[in-house]
Amino acid sequence: MRQTQGVIVKGIGGFYYVRCDGIVHETRACGRFRKEKIVPHVGDRVVLSPEGDLITEILPRKNALIRPQVANIDLVVVVASPTSPVVDTFMIDAFLMTAASAGIEAMLCMNKSDIGGMEACQNICSIYEKAGYQTVITSVVKSSGLTELIPYLKDKITAFAGNSGVGKSSLLNLLGDNLCLETGKVSDKLARGRHTTRHVELYPLKIGGYVLDTPGFSRIQLPTDQCAELTSLYREFPQYAEACKFTGCAHMAEPECGVKEAVRKGLIAPQRYESYRYYYQKIKEGNS
Repeated sequence: MRQTQGVIVKGIGGFYYVRCDGIVHETRACGRFRKEKIVPHVGDRVVLSPEGDLITEILPRKNALIRPQVANIDLVVVVASPTSPVVDTFMIDAFLMTAASAGIEAMLCMNKSDIGGMEACQNICSIYEKAGYQTVITSVVKSSGLTELIPYLKDKITAFAGNSGVGKSSLLNLLGDNLCLETGKVSDKLARGRHTTRHVELYPLKIGGYVLDTPGFSRIQLPTDQCAELTSLYREFPQYAEACKFTGCAHMAEPECGVKEAVRKGLIAPQRYESYRYYYQKIKEGNS
């Protein structure tokens, strides 16, 4: 019997559910994984034993996150809302940094436009469009914005991140109906109330790819370097940092700083610079 390759779509209680050619196999990890301290992640591409009940090999990962513990993510959709809860650009930036530090592409989805208004959503989107991010505005109530969002998900493993209450689960429910998740309607799986998702799971899409049902990113992965790495995670900063007078400029109190000059000229949104200053101080204080 030949070995089979597939993707881990769920892991519960020591069992891993691997999707291979449209069929989901219930498997366990082989014994040497424990000895070598290897932990399979949802999203891992794996090789199964000929019997299809044992993971014998984990293929190389292109990226991995700590919380949620997932691998090989292609896209993070950061979901925010202009109200209920009020938009928090510092938290949006933290999610974007977490994705960037893992080498994952990210975009912004402003949800609840029916409550907060299109203008408020557009104002937030303009901050991130200026930084080079793709953005989309949606409303679950009005079922709007989905035709703009759906093409970004095709043939990708996509994770949705954002604060509680911004409408991630409702948005996934609506996407499930529109994209025809192969596992069926996701409403029963996702409509479990706040903070009740107990495991990470990938749902295959008929258009190709997967969406990730997860409690969200509960751990923000800030860089350890006080300047250079943080600057690189604000994707619009490096091009202006080249104009800084001093090598290793922290873009804080230094004179003739290219980044601060770009803020003054409106080339960098002030909200982005203020969050940079905030996270710089957090890193300097030891990520406390």
